Amino acid sequence: MAPNANLDADAKKILLRKIPHGVFICGVAEAGEVNGFTASWVTQGSFEPPLVVMAVRSDSTSNGIIQRTGRFSLNVLKADQKDLAAVFFKPQRAIGGRFDAAPFSLGPLGLPLLNDAIGAVECELVGQVAAGDHTVFVGEVKTATLQADGPALELSSTGWQYGG
Repeated sequence: MAPNANLDADAKKILLRKIPHGVFICGVAEAGEVNGFTASWVTQGSFEPPLVVMAVRSDSTSNGIIQRTGRFSLNVLKADQKDLAAVFFKPQRAIGGRFDAAPFSLGPLGLPLLNDAIGAVECELVGQVAAGDHTVFVGEVKTATLQADGPALELSSTGWQYGG
């Protein structure tokens, strides 16, 4: 597909960055190894069944794990957990290394759930669309664990930009 000559790149960048996002830690597990990353392109997609929608970089290790296992967790971070989110943004040396900084336990589906987050859901993959440089995954919420309700971390409060 040819680039759109009518697209104002500066306006597009500003406008797409206005879309509000939360900041989550997505967890995956395969063959006894856990991995995770910071996800901000996440939204609820359905009430019944309960679905969440998440975009994941196509070339990431975790994308491949989600494709192969059909499962992922979403950990909802507390408003003051920007430093923890930053750990999961940084490139890592090996699979699972980011969880060294974040105590976790495995949920009923065997996925990493952070011990000090608001809570987490575990999802089974029910759909996906590969387009552009991300894959959009649709997961049905199968388990939900609430540890401490409160305000959630939002991308706008971090000063970071991931979009545009």
